[in-house]
Parts: sequence; C-alpha cells; structure tokens
Amino acid sequence: MKSFVRTFFSAVSIAALGLTASSALAQGAGEIVVYNAQHETLAKSWAEAFTADTGIKVVLRNGGDTQLGNQLVQEGAASSADVFLTENSPAMVLVDNAKLFAPVEPATLDLVPEEYRPSHGRWIGIAARSTVFVYDKRKLDQAKLPASIMDLADASWKGRWAASPSGADFQAIVSAILEIKGPAATQAWLTAMKQNSVVLRGNVAAMKAVNAGEVEGAVIYHYYWFGDQAKTGENSGNVGVHYFRNKDAGAFVSISGGGVLASSKNQPQAQAFLKWIVTKGQNILRTGNSYEYAVAKGAASNDRLPPLVDLQAPKIDPAKLNSRAVSDMMTAAGLL
Repeated sequence: MKSFVRTFFSAVSIAALGLTASSALAQGAGEIVVYNAQHETLAKSWAEAFTADTGIKVVLRNGGDTQLGNQLVQEGAASSADVFLTENSPAMVLVDNAKLFAPVEPATLDLVPEEYRPSHGRWIGIAARSTVFVYDKRKLDQAKLPASIMDLADASWKGRWAASPSGADFQAIVSAILEIKGPAATQAWLTAMKQNSVVLRGNVAAMKAVNAGEVEGAVIYHYYWFGDQAKTGENSGNVGVHYFRNKDAGAFVSISGGGVLASSKNQPQAQAFLKWIVTKGQNILRTGNSYEYAVAKGAASNDRLPPLVDLQAPKIDPAKLNSRAVSDMMTAAGLL
C-alpha cells in the first residue's frame, strides 16, 4: 500500500471536525462515492487524477443538480454518498438546509476566496461560470444589446430572445436576480419572460437557435460558446458574447459547489478529495476543455477566458441562493 506523509492537526481542530482531510492523504487508500452533478468529463478527470495521486478510488454517480440534491435530501443519513459536486450552488443550499453537510476543513476553505464560497463554510466553491447574453452578430450590434438582463422584460424584446428555464443553470441565474432585486421585481421579470422569451430545452439549443437566426439572443452560461468555438464553431459561428458587467444581475457568476456529507463513513478521504479539487484539480480547469473558471486563490483559468475580475460580477453569498423559492416563482409564472 502506498504510504503518504502524515500531517497532524491540533486536538481542537480534530474535535471540531472529527476527521481531517490531511489524515485522508496519510491513509492513501479506500473508496468514496461522489454524487456528481458537475460535467461528467470534468468530474471523471478529477476523479482519475485524484486516485492516481492518493490511491483513493472514486465512484461517480452522475445526475443533475436538482435531481441529486433532492435525492440526498430524501436519503438523509442513509445515503451512500460521501461527496456532492454540483454545477450551480442552489442545489448545495438545498442539501445544506437539510443539515446534511459536514464542515469543510478550515485549511481547505482558506484556499478559496470568500466570494467563491458560502459564508458558513459547510461547502466550498470548486469552479465558476458566468452568465452571458449570446446574440446574432448579423442582426445586433453593441448599441442594440440589452444593458441589463432586466431589460429583457421590455415588450420590445418579445419573441427575440431564448432561454432554457427548466434547467438548473437558468434557475441559478433567477436565484441571483431574486437575491439582488427582491421577490416583486423577480416575479414581474419572470411574468414578462413568459410573454417575451422563446423557451427551449438546454443552453446548447438556445445558442443554436441564435446561430440559425431563429432568435436574436439568448441567456446562457459562457462556456457553451467557448467550448463550441474551440471545436468546429458550427453552432456559434454567427454568435457574439455580451457580458452585462457593472454588477448587474445578468453579470452573475454561478459557483459550482463541493461538500462532504456528514453521514459519510469516509470523512478523511472525502475531505481530501475536496481539498485536492481546489488545489491540483484547478489546473485541470486551466488545461482542459470544460472552459469553467478556476476559483482557488492564485489559480489560473483557461487563457481563452476573460479574467473573472473583468466581469464585474455582483457580490452574492451563494448560501443565500434559494432553489425552492425560485422554482415556486417560475411555476407561478408558467415557466415550469
């Protein structure tokens, strides 16, 4: 069995956290089950590299943010999951509200800036994606683009923009609008969206519709455009990318989360996996083709991406993003 250097923490830290991630690195063996709502290719790359480094096997059970979040809540302490990874943070909030997460080790939390993790420290940001408005370059120039995401509620945009409201991606964006603008303004925006938008299934479908000239614009996350451009560009050749910036609700940066389940019987290994993702795992974001942003301190993102700091995103505590409230509001608006 491969041996690793042991690092001991203070008795206070051990009492507070039970088992530490560093002890997992010392063990260098075992197996963890990860409920994974992140992109399967990215999670697989993380899992394989982590196993190669530590000898700890990672079993991935893949699904969507909402699907796996609800499953964890239903399973409760009986869940076989050791770690939960998501694309967006509202699913993390759902599980955290059910009091199912163990605290993340302080040393791991310190690796990620405060704006990319919840204030309470029961889970941590592992990657990020920016909201963008993709548009048909043949029909719109900069002067005709919406200054704010809230402008899309105007009747002048009726039938001209698309979105995928059933997806966790879009619901995370609405969660940010709710946190910034409040319930009344958000409900009004959603009601207008029902009238104005073309509803499609999936961000890629929305981008394709823009590229084909079926709509003039769409609200998606940035990496769909960058990923297509890095391949053939066949779904984005006619598409430009507009960043709302100026701390607008449409400049929201969604945090992908990672957390260790309190019920896990493999706490050291699970904590070690989380720490590995926000250290060595960030390099996979830089060199891979997920085009998601790295969030750890000093970690570089893919050089094709505009720097996170240039996006002028609003500051939102991801612990406050509420998937249940958003789901109820979108249902009331007839979008779900």
